[in-house]
Amino acid sequence: MTGERILFVTGRFAEEPLRGVVGQLAEQAGFVADVAVTKISVAALLHADWLVGQLEVGAAVDRVVLPGWCQGDLSKLESQFGVPFELGPKDLFDLPAYFGSEQKEPVDLSQYSIEVLAEINHAPRMTDDEIVALAEHYRSSGADLIDLGCIPGESWSHVGEVTKQLIDLGFRVSIDSFDRVEVEAAVDAGAELVLSCNQSNIDWASQLDAELVAIPEAPFSLESLEQTVQRLSNANARFRIDPILEPIGFGFAASLGRYFEARKRWPDLDIMMGIGNLTELTEVDSAGMNFLLAGICEELGIRSVLTTEVINWARSSVREFDLARRLTRHSVQNRALPKHVDSQLVVLRDSKLNNAGEEVLTTLASQITDPNYRIFAERGNIHVMNRDGYWQGIDPFELFQRVRENAEKPLSEGHTFYLGYEVCKAATALRLGKQYVQDEELDWGFLSADGESQASGRHNAEY
Repeated sequence: MTGERILFVTGRFAEEPLRGVVGQLAEQAGFVADVAVTKISVAALLHADWLVGQLEVGAAVDRVVLPGWCQGDLSKLESQFGVPFELGPKDLFDLPAYFGSEQKEPVDLSQYSIEVLAEINHAPRMTDDEIVALAEHYRSSGADLIDLGCIPGESWSHVGEVTKQLIDLGFRVSIDSFDRVEVEAAVDAGAELVLSCNQSNIDWASQLDAELVAIPEAPFSLESLEQTVQRLSNANARFRIDPILEPIGFGFAASLGRYFEARKRWPDLDIMMGIGNLTELTEVDSAGMNFLLAGICEELGIRSVLTTEVINWARSSVREFDLARRLTRHSVQNRALPKHVDSQLVVLRDSKLNNAGEEVLTTLASQITDPNYRIFAERGNIHVMNRDGYWQGIDPFELFQRVRENAEKPLSEGHTFYLGYEVCKAATALRLGKQYVQDEELDWGFLSADGESQASGRHNAEY
């Protein structure tokens, strides 16, 4: 990009802030910036057909960046002036991100140190196809091991066949049971980890050709865990420990403290944390909890977690923790705040909001001469405008009624559906504190659908 000459086009109102942004950006990114100010006050009114006869592009310009709001076919401009034209961001203050200057080198989030065990609860109640389908979902979400959760008091005669089937499909498998028949059948079929081991089953469990998860006799007793650790060490068994995370209201803070104590007491042992005891048993959105738990695990050197996705509010916990373990690894390794690095776990709200402001919207509304609707959501209101008027409100139904009553022509079915969809989307954005951009999907972080909005461009349809 060094030496490239870029022409930025804008309206009169945005001239000064645009010059300030691109002036600094050009110096950082190494290009030469020119600014073309059109006769139109607000850049959102620009159209390619109008620019063909109004814009002047110097011979030295390599490409032209138009405001994201500009409508029309850019190929006409490219044919007219012989240089590439492109739509930049809709907000000029997003230009640094558009040109990549906010993060010159992408942060590497491929590294992580925490293994994710995803439990299939009550696996004996499922068909083989259901187990495989859930295992595939967990693996695609980031799980490293599939944990077969058995049912206490029952013995699953089919566990060996299911374990072998999963292993043949490339899964790593653990078995969650105290039943000797179940455990031995799963281990014989290739299960590599057994949950769990304490004084009640240590005699036979310590002889298994698999790694064990050692737990205390009761969650509050690290002394009983110490006895199990000693016996497993004497038996040369492979194991990791889990001091047991307790739910809030049942000793959560104290149990968290025991993980700190366990790390001090056994600095060289692998530790696992059953984070599902918190995410499944706390009625809040799970993403934030998963991130905090990942941070604790990363700082304490806890190298594996057990989670699941049974309850609806935690239905994406595996994916959440996968993202969290990568971000916390980067943060701890680089002593960098986990902020402005990756926003995929910002789901309900957005990282920042950009508002056009009252003056810009009022001016825009006064200059629109076409029937197409412009929709904004900011400062507590939904804003709808076209040549027939400018309406504001918070109630989508009441607002739509006013728009319909003032339309010069009856709204078509397509416009009715489109306006209803966009206005309700704007209301959702206001309620949650999200950025609303007409014809673009709301940003739901890692839950966002891939690809462009299906509504893209539809607001240009005539009626």
